[in-house]
Amino acid sequence: MKKIFVILLALLIPAMIFAGGGKDAAASDSGKPTIRLLTDATGIDDKSFNAAAWRGIVQFYGDTVDKTTHRGSHYDVVTAQTQDMYIPNLRQAADEGYDLIVVTGFTFADALNQVAPQYPDQKFAIVDVDYVLHPNVVDFIYSEEQGSYLVGLVAALQAKEDGIKNPKFGFIGGIPGATITKFEVGYIQGILSVFPDAEIVDYYANDWGKPELAKAQAKNWYDNGVYCIFSAAGGTGNGTIAQAKEYRLAGRNVWAIGVDSDQYEDGIYDGKNSAVLTSMIKRVENSTIKALTDIENGTFQGGVVKMSMADKGVDYSTANPSLSKSVIAEVEKAKTEIIKGNIKIYDTYKSALEAGVVPAGLSALDD
Repeated sequence: MKKIFVILLALLIPAMIFAGGGKDAAASDSGKPTIRLLTDATGIDDKSFNAAAWRGIVQFYGDTVDKTTHRGSHYDVVTAQTQDMYIPNLRQAADEGYDLIVVTGFTFADALNQVAPQYPDQKFAIVDVDYVLHPNVVDFIYSEEQGSYLVGLVAALQAKEDGIKNPKFGFIGGIPGATITKFEVGYIQGILSVFPDAEIVDYYANDWGKPELAKAQAKNWYDNGVYCIFSAAGGTGNGTIAQAKEYRLAGRNVWAIGVDSDQYEDGIYDGKNSAVLTSMIKRVENSTIKALTDIENGTFQGGVVKMSMADKGVDYSTANPSLSKSVIAEVEKAKTEIIKGNIKIYDTYKSALEAGVVPAGLSALDD
């Protein structure tokens, strides 16, 4: 009997180690750190912000979004359907011992501010926030106003090439706040550099995951002569693209602008043409890759890291063949001047108003 027990125990121990510590064992075998991504309700299928963060993670491990071989052993993702799950999800990930926990968006800031001090040995990263200042947290922020200036410039120059007189432009935001304001005021500054008297309309959905709200607003604006709409609203903004696709398929000359990821393919409406004129590319994937690389190299440090155009943190897409070469040439010149510091782009509504480069009456908020 004793002999049978010893044999059974010898068989069970490896299985127990694998089941209970598979994540750590895999990490030590490969030398790669482990990570859990925590997102809001829109998840990694938002085709925007969260998707970019996820793309950086899978790339770090040599995977692709279509083939996540190391998911479950090295990395995973948990989506919170409601904000009251943010703190429990953070604590669960920390209790499970991941080398890095990443949260996306300023809606996670309060939860992370509460949890991070409770787990001083746990490393965290948050994107789009510069005020969760704990030694175990790295805050990634981006110069969204720079990339947004470029897509505003694209929209205005394209309207000019199309011979549109007095074009109107729209902006749809998710939840108002300092980050989304950078998108809006940068976009408007780019437009007004070409059409100083252009009419600008804006709308905030107060939600990241309701595309039906953006779709309804986009339809209303397009029906009232708006030429192009830029949405910085997470999954909500996909409604703008959906409406632009419908109208372009019907022969209407209207455009949508994508955000965070290149959303050109999301705008394809007849097999080859896309309703997404360009996208403001925010390389969120570079944040997750950098944080993981720093942990792997033992150089992780808390603090604020800003990713500008010069750091290849923001850019614009030239994927749409409808975007004329002359427009691209002009935008590339502007891009060079921004990197050199010769074009000043304001990143708050207050400063932009004071400089007279945006109109009064916008819904943008600086905090």
